[in-house]
Amino acid sequence: MNTRRNFLKQALATSTAIGFPTIIPSSVLGKDAPSNKITVGFIGTGSHGIHRNLNMYLRQPDARILAVCDVFKSRRKKAKGMVDNHNKNKDCTTHNDFREILARKDIDTVMISTPDHWHTLMSLMALRAGKDVQCEKPTLTIAEGRLLADTVKARKAVFQTSTEDRSMRVYHRLAELVRNGRIGRLKTIRVKLPAGNRWPTGKPVKVPDDLDYDLWLGPAPEAPYTQHRTEPMRWRQIWDYSGGLLTDWGAHQLDTAQWANDTENTGPISVEGKGTFNEGSMYNTAISYKLKYTYANGVELHVESGGTSLRFEGTDGWVGNSGWARPPQASSKEILESKIGPEETHLFTCREGEHRNFLDCVKSRKDPYLPAETGHRLASLMHMGNISMRLDRKLQWNPEKEVFAGDKEANAMLSKPMRKPWSLEA
Repeated sequence: MNTRRNFLKQALATSTAIGFPTIIPSSVLGKDAPSNKITVGFIGTGSHGIHRNLNMYLRQPDARILAVCDVFKSRRKKAKGMVDNHNKNKDCTTHNDFREILARKDIDTVMISTPDHWHTLMSLMALRAGKDVQCEKPTLTIAEGRLLADTVKARKAVFQTSTEDRSMRVYHRLAELVRNGRIGRLKTIRVKLPAGNRWPTGKPVKVPDDLDYDLWLGPAPEAPYTQHRTEPMRWRQIWDYSGGLLTDWGAHQLDTAQWANDTENTGPISVEGKGTFNEGSMYNTAISYKLKYTYANGVELHVESGGTSLRFEGTDGWVGNSGWARPPQASSKEILESKIGPEETHLFTCREGEHRNFLDCVKSRKDPYLPAETGHRLASLMHMGNISMRLDRKLQWNPEKEVFAGDKEANAMLSKPMRKPWSLEA
């Protein structure tokens, strides 16, 4: 079975390169002149940052990448090489500190592809600097997600929570079938997500000369450097930087669940979960997990580790799929081949993906298909699941006030302290 990342690499490899005029280059005159392009600064140029995000931006005729930033010297050097090779010049600048990009008046937007613990803080700083923002999912806590969504709204900025699912036919199709009543009244959603790993904690070693480790940690607690701490699939399973595979893969599959349930801008009213943890290891997020959410409309959402699948069960049948990006399945051919009529619900999408959608919205000033509020509600769904597992009890949630009912211990976990001098405050 293909993984999500392999699927994305294959899609990029088979995409058609943009053609340019041969007599008068579009980079010199006309609508594609540099002065007419949306300028972009890249913050975070690791594997996903370049293989997905940078590659996709280089395919956009109206985007111009001016700068790349990473705390790994080798990564930013590689990213600059890709940009320079594409532009046939050496104009792209490199930066170790992202604040240098935010200070530039010639940069309109930023693409943030960092570990999760940096997402909200960098986004807030970019918004306050007058930039529109596309940022990888998810947030790190519920409280910071609320602040981010409120800031985007107050500043009338364009913010895209960066995931591809809403542009993909299979997930868009499943959501529309459910929203248009093809399975009757929705009763139960079943989601499977990958499980974590039992990696041992490595011994502290010298920080590589290639890495500014203090800036990599940023607002996260002080911690000794170990060989694998900063690797993408490793840091995702460290509580200080992420919420584990639940928040990684959940940000994809659970978005479709919320979308189909018409709860993308609210949330459940209760959650109960059980998880197993790698006790004594720095990889301390849930390895395996089983969660049950209940919504005010009576729908139950069941999430468990051990695969990748979606299934929506209603009073008149079911739809779903088994495996990342696999074709839709249904309880009947009639449901599977059903046409969505012109007067029915048509969910907003952009077939060309989240990067194209973001650039279009920077121009139109409309919300992208996964704006800050929707991204925050999605992340909150997963964060409350982690809180329930860590406290090992059922929790009641108020989606309007965004607090746990009568539970001080759970509410204390809505946020995390930041290492000085970093702060969410302006």
